Amino acid sequence: MKQVIQVTINGKPRQDEVEPRLLLVHYLRDVVGLTGTHIGCETSICGACTVLLNGVAVKSCTILTVQANNGEVVTIEGLATDGKLHPVQEGFWERHGLQCGFCTPGMIMAGVQILQRNPNPTEEQIREGLEGNLCRCTGYQHIVEAIQYAAQKMRT
Repeated sequence: MKQVIQVTINGKPRQDEVEPRLLLVHYLRDVVGLTGTHIGCETSICGACTVLLNGVAVKSCTILTVQANNGEVVTIEGLATDGKLHPVQEGFWERHGLQCGFCTPGMIMAGVQILQRNPNPTEEQIREGLEGNLCRCTGYQHIVEAIQYAAQKMRT
């Protein structure tokens, strides 16, 4: 039996009827049409599906959509405002954190969470904050530098 949910996604309220077992990542991609949130491992190991739910970074492949009822979700598509990239997005662009790009949305959302909690993190704190997100390309150095770039930009 479907359930009606009300959720605000990237600042826009929505109401949908969903199956109780529908995962948030599938709701975002298949129902809402926001495909920036990627599906990686579907076991919460890789973090490609990371979004902010009520201001907290969560792996949307392990959250049921009904758990987001009356909540606020921010996806990678919701970070840029007025055509201007979020500082973390800009950092990924400027410091070559993009690599193949598959993990990038989840990494950026994790980076936003890191800077919300600590606007001046050390390299070690950034690496620790990224522990739930996997990059299978060349490593994390450019990703860490991208978040450091964003931290500096947000402080000035």
